[in-house]
Amino acid sequence: MREHLPDLPLPEGDPDKKGIDRRCFMKMGAVFAGGIASFGSLLGCSGSQQGIRLPGMLEKDGTVVVRAGCPAHNCGGRCVLKLFLKDGDIVRIETDDRPEDTLADPQLRACIRGRAYRRRQYHPDRLKYPLKRTGKRGEGKFERISWEEALDTMAAELIRVKNTYGNSAILVPYGTGSYSQTNGRQTAARLMNLFGGSLGFYNSYSWACISRATPYVYGSSVTGNQRQDWVNSKYIIMWGWNPAEMRDGTNSEYFIKKARENGARVICIDPRMSMSASALADEWIPIRPGTDTALMSAMAHVIISEGLHDKDFIRRCCIGFDSSQMPAGLENEESYSDYIFGTRDGQAKTPEWAEAITGIPRNTIVRIAREYGSIKPAMLYQGYGMQRRAYGEQPVLGGCVLAAITGNVGIPGGWASGIALQADDGGPFWNIFPTGRNPVRATIPVFLWTEAILRGKQMGPAEGVRGAEKLDNNVKLIWCVASNILINQHADTNRSARILADESLVEFIAVQDQFMTPSARYADLVLPVCTQFEVWGLEDGWKYGDEVIIMPKVAEPPYETKSDYQIAAGLAGRLGLKNEYTLGRNERDWIEWAVSYYRNTRFPDIPDLESLHEMNRGVYTRPVHQPKVAFRDFRSDPAKHPLNTPSGKIELFSKTLFELGQPETIPPVPKYIQEW
Repeated sequence: MREHLPDLPLPEGDPDKKGIDRRCFMKMGAVFAGGIASFGSLLGCSGSQQGIRLPGMLEKDGTVVVRAGCPAHNCGGRCVLKLFLKDGDIVRIETDDRPEDTLADPQLRACIRGRAYRRRQYHPDRLKYPLKRTGKRGEGKFERISWEEALDTMAAELIRVKNTYGNSAILVPYGTGSYSQTNGRQTAARLMNLFGGSLGFYNSYSWACISRATPYVYGSSVTGNQRQDWVNSKYIIMWGWNPAEMRDGTNSEYFIKKARENGARVICIDPRMSMSASALADEWIPIRPGTDTALMSAMAHVIISEGLHDKDFIRRCCIGFDSSQMPAGLENEESYSDYIFGTRDGQAKTPEWAEAITGIPRNTIVRIAREYGSIKPAMLYQGYGMQRRAYGEQPVLGGCVLAAITGNVGIPGGWASGIALQADDGGPFWNIFPTGRNPVRATIPVFLWTEAILRGKQMGPAEGVRGAEKLDNNVKLIWCVASNILINQHADTNRSARILADESLVEFIAVQDQFMTPSARYADLVLPVCTQFEVWGLEDGWKYGDEVIIMPKVAEPPYETKSDYQIAAGLAGRLGLKNEYTLGRNERDWIEWAVSYYRNTRFPDIPDLESLHEMNRGVYTRPVHQPKVAFRDFRSDPAKHPLNTPSGKIELFSKTLFELGQPETIPPVPKYIQEW
């Protein structure tokens, strides 16, 4: 297995990395003799702690096997990759193979996209050098420039826009292309906050409605049991939810399979026959897009009419179910039952009514309503597609209310629905790289950045502006990091392209990416970024999970690519902020700091980075033997453990929404509203 040593290629093109001296070479030889493979410089063998050091057994042909986190592109999962490296190249990728694969601590197996990452890593179209625009915006005409010119230009533009307009004219837009701590938008946000701030935003493209709506019912976003509890469920509705493709936490599909093995019946409601409908469900029910709340209302009609609702739970734990339990002072307003039975609007929400809207036969609606209302415990899990639409709050609220009236809240095998962050602490952190406080207090809804370009100074609270009576600037400079939001991820791409092409609106656009994306084509300056295999990083379990996955540097950045952190640090030096920005840390130092942060917060027994690296497992995990159940204490004693809602109970009727005074579009009980 260890017949010879591989060649030791020296890093190229990095003036901070010197050659390997004799002492260092001897040290490396000793390491190899012990069965550990190391490429490049060992810690302490050069002036940098960035060198590549790969613990792992050498195979017969000189290949080294190293485990690392799958690059964190917000795909919906966080997985472990098994990398096979030879002569400094990744020659093969497999996935987690830890032998102790159990329900409490399952392997974090990557999907086919993660296992095919070599295609991205070595793709000939990767950006190689800094580029500046030579043609019109959007034409895609660029010329190569040096990093010195690129960073000088960027720094000069930041200073110019700040001095001319103020910091609120600068936008670092939403971007989720990397969550590895040292690559990603957060690196730019930290610098901007030190520089005086930039226009802020709130919410996300992914969870805009579900994250806002869930707390109106429960007073919290932590509405999900730990996934190991799914095996206790006997009936699972996958409502617009497709974990086989979008993951929604590594292993979500695995836990559904385990639940089926344990006797659960699984129903998939989705406009298309997804991979999840085909592979995970016992039955697929197609639905007309945008009509989910009509189906939920009709199910409620059946459940209540046939006495399948949990009367005791509703009495003790809910408010707004009927006229007998409305909020004080609102006794004469429309309750949830009033809406379901058409007391005020004259239209009972019957299965026949819903059939005409949803395209689902009435008999099917009656059957799944009876099943969900009578098979206990049951789980209604909501996907995110149906809340990325007009009136997307309504199916979120509707799903939460169905879970509540059937008493499936606060019990093993149940599910409160909504956004369902993991009990009891909300689950993983996603990004912990410290960005600091933004001195610009004004924020806009994440989706309205195009409006802030066109009419920022006209935008106020009515347009969703927070922290100011009105914006004091239109957006004049965009620094887009790890994001394709400018074109691909925004609505009405032709309109966005016209806005970005007009140089009288946004005066300077910089984009950092690994490829010439459609967004990058509209940049004045394009900066090439290394992949997460080429820099130290760290990730945790996305939405669910109790793990921390290290992402060691396993390859040298090719050509002239740099990490997002390196680019921001270079700009910080030109802005006189290098010491404040870096705190004397390189990327590996920040990952060491991040591991310590986890130790002081969620995982007190996590080893230090060096130990994690030496173990060559790629991941620290905390097995879950007794899954946490959201709202368990509340269910047992609502008075002693009230929710953070105005009533302290589950709000089937929301007084907060009622007081907004927009009943046609924001009703206080979930309603079907036809989309435009």
